[in-house]
Amino acid sequence: MRLTDTSDLWWKTAVFYNLDVKTYLDADDDGVGDLRGLAQRLDHLAELGVTCLWLAPFYPSPQRDNGYDIEDYYGVDPRYGSLGDMVEVLRTAHDRGMRVIVDLVVNHTSDRHPWFREARKSPDNRYRHFYQWRDEVPEDAPASMFPDVEDGVWFFDETAGQFYKHSFYRHQPDLATDHPEVREEIAKVIGFWLELGIDGFRVDAVPHLIDGDDGPEHDFLRALRGYVSRRSGHAMMLGEVNLPYDEQMRFFGDADGDELTMQFDFVANQRLYLALARHDASPLRDALLSRPEIARGNQWGNFVRNHDELTLDQLSADERDEVFAAFAPEEGQRIHGRGITRRLPSMLDGDPRRVRMVYSLMFSLPGAPVLYYGEEIGMGENPSISGSRAAVRTPMQWTADADAGFSAADELVADVVPGGFGPEHVSVAQQRRDPDSMLRFVQNLVRHYRASPEIGWGELGILDQPHPCVLAHSVTSELGMLVAVHNFAPDGRTFRLRIEGADAEGWRLVDLLDDAPGGEAFDGDGFDVTLDGYGHRWWRVLRPGERRIA
Repeated sequence: MRLTDTSDLWWKTAVFYNLDVKTYLDADDDGVGDLRGLAQRLDHLAELGVTCLWLAPFYPSPQRDNGYDIEDYYGVDPRYGSLGDMVEVLRTAHDRGMRVIVDLVVNHTSDRHPWFREARKSPDNRYRHFYQWRDEVPEDAPASMFPDVEDGVWFFDETAGQFYKHSFYRHQPDLATDHPEVREEIAKVIGFWLELGIDGFRVDAVPHLIDGDDGPEHDFLRALRGYVSRRSGHAMMLGEVNLPYDEQMRFFGDADGDELTMQFDFVANQRLYLALARHDASPLRDALLSRPEIARGNQWGNFVRNHDELTLDQLSADERDEVFAAFAPEEGQRIHGRGITRRLPSMLDGDPRRVRMVYSLMFSLPGAPVLYYGEEIGMGENPSISGSRAAVRTPMQWTADADAGFSAADELVADVVPGGFGPEHVSVAQQRRDPDSMLRFVQNLVRHYRASPEIGWGELGILDQPHPCVLAHSVTSELGMLVAVHNFAPDGRTFRLRIEGADAEGWRLVDLLDDAPGGEAFDGDGFDVTLDGYGHRWWRVLRPGERRIA
């Protein structure tokens, strides 16, 4: 794929950064982060190299599910500011070269949404058919997504005199997305935010947005994608689809990829943690070998952590127990029987070699990296918030002050991380001055990722070498070739690595992460690799006569 073919598909090589406005920076010192505060910190993200900002829900909400219980799709929660403040964030981000995407949460609303309040009043109310109602609970009702919280997905509403469906919490009634009027309202919401200037959507809980396989439900997803494309020539849809690869592929659509633009790679993410627990790269290697080929306009989103629990539901029970034993040995560090409520640095006991190896791997795999706020400085979670997703939703740590430089208020929207991962030890201010800090390391990864478009556009190759603990891979396209090696073991390894096709004179390697000048020549016999424990290396592979700046 040539560079001239890529200009309209910006997400192929984007660096995504997800944050929640309420925990990022509080500009008016009322204890809650706000859009004005976010605008003041966009230069930090630009300096980091972020090219797309993903905002968690900022809409008016009772906040019973971190803002995913929405009561008005067209507004900004007054605690965070106004639509004017939102426009200022968009303008400033675009001035810094950053796109902005927002959460599209249309599987459900809050039970305080005006649609649901009206729907409860009467079976004849025009909003009744906006939701899913039954006189009796269906015999084939699925289990709740939160079995430790909800005993089912149907709840009886005394006012309405019927049961309504809720795939998640009972205060989040499911919309009837098969109804034409509901679909029309969703289209209006999309059109509103596109007109305001956003660049796309992270689509929440996509498998729950539509029911069924490849029938009319997927027609709805195709219609949404088509509407987004018509309203904005550059906007995209990043979908949350936590399913095995064969099922996940349906949500990209046809051979041209006419449904979701991007999807998170939950399969590789969960196999990564199994590999880390075993000190063996094989589980991740097997997942990557089975990763399906996608259309030119589609992309995988690679991530280490997200805003919810670290879900392990695609692992077997025994595999999940392995990961729990390694990284969440205490019951309070787990949730819903399938997930972990910790961030990576604390799971890895703060070992910087291991933490950096994982992020090096994420940035080198084919796809686009997605960072969760605070990952760039190695933030931990708040262990006092036991068994809750809120453990990883703590204030961003800007300075070493007790309030982390987040706010001067006496009471904050969430408690700051205490102890060894607290702001006294982990903060932006401290790490900006330290050339060996995690912040500078991630900034360097971002720089090399952005200078290596083959990672976003190229084809994955798993390279042979003798050690199960090592993952060696290449990413190859007409834009170039990159080779990376990562050691999951605590002790070092040495081996010889060969690159298929490199059998003529004039091939060279340039060590990217060490910023070594020039390049090392090699031939068909390959080259020797030495890795320290949890070591990682990237090379740009220059073909004979290639004059690319390395």
